[in-house]
Amino acid sequence: MYLKGSKWSLRRKKRQRRVNPAFVILILLLIGATLLFNQLVIPQLPDRIQPTPTPTQIPETVLEEAESNFQAGNLVRAIELYSQAVQLEPTNFDTYIKMARTQIYAGEYEAAETSATNALLLSPNNVEALSILGSALTYIEDFDRAGEILEKALLLNPENGTVHAFYAELMIRLESFETAGDFSRSALELTPNTFEAHRARGYVYEYTQNFEEAIEEYLIAKEINGFVPELHMMLGRTYRALEMLDEALDEFNQANGLNPSDPTPEIYITSLYLYLGEFTKAVQSAKSAISDDPQNPTTYALLGRAYYKTENYFAAIDAFSFYVHGGVTEEGITVTGVPIDYDNSFYFQLYGLALSRSRRCDEAMPVLQAILEAVPDDETATYNALFGIGLCEDIQAQTPSPSEETPEPDAESTP
Repeated sequence: MYLKGSKWSLRRKKRQRRVNPAFVILILLLIGATLLFNQLVIPQLPDRIQPTPTPTQIPETVLEEAESNFQAGNLVRAIELYSQAVQLEPTNFDTYIKMARTQIYAGEYEAAETSATNALLLSPNNVEALSILGSALTYIEDFDRAGEILEKALLLNPENGTVHAFYAELMIRLESFETAGDFSRSALELTPNTFEAHRARGYVYEYTQNFEEAIEEYLIAKEINGFVPELHMMLGRTYRALEMLDEALDEFNQANGLNPSDPTPEIYITSLYLYLGEFTKAVQSAKSAISDDPQNPTTYALLGRAYYKTENYFAAIDAFSFYVHGGVTEEGITVTGVPIDYDNSFYFQLYGLALSRSRRCDEAMPVLQAILEAVPDDETATYNALFGIGLCEDIQAQTPSPSEETPEPDAESTP
């Protein structure tokens, strides 16, 4: 209602407000900042939700692919896939067991130890994990722990044929051949169609020098699983013992093809070429072994022996030096020298003789004297050391005194 003529009204007139210039300036600044943000900053921000570059993997799918590669003998790829499956599902102890088993077959024993240990953290009394751990420890020569683990597995399940097989292999390494024979037989009785049982029985036959029987067992194991490098090396050793050299070389090459990063097959190949007198091939094989494991002094000893046989004494000296003294390679790899004993004095003999033949008698004499002191009961070593000393004595007798103006002897000539 509006009362005309009254000074009171239900409608109040609006008051005119003055605009504050400072407020206007503030508003303009805010508008400018917003425009700048929209033009420069927002285009650089990532989308709140971006699609993943690859589809999310499903553990079951990865495990199926891993098992498929395992069955096809692609052990390295199978291990990679099992590792992926572990990352996707880290509490699945069965995946750790499968990965450990594959690592054992591939000759990755330290990695197998880790995988089997992880499985046991999730399932402490799992017999399969215990058996694989025991086998891994056997191959890395931790025999005490291997025995404890395998005995625990036997207590938990005395009817497990794989445990019996692995225990037989441990007993072989401990040179308890009768016990090894008993457990290998029980492994075959309990699990007659398994790779592990036949390999263990062949291992017993090999080390008791029943080579024909060993080959039979190894070949059965090979039919079950022909993708295990260690089995091919076992077969190669057994063929070598029977002088079946072509067959031995073939098995060593198969082992090398299955696990090219392992120097052991190439060490066997080098030794076989040395035996056959194919010294140039021996040099190449030894170099390949060094490339695989540049810290292994044995590979340098074999290379030195191969060079010595080709009468390349200077190259032989360089190689033997790493075995005897150790040193640092051109690539910066440290090699630790090996102390002399009755088992390895042969390499020291060749080293001393190579130095003598190269007229490096100041270096040769300490090596030759060390041989006489370290292995006095080794007639061959004593003979070779005295022969080298005699060479140096002849060289010294032929060397003119410093006062005589005679040319230095040719360093590459032999007395």
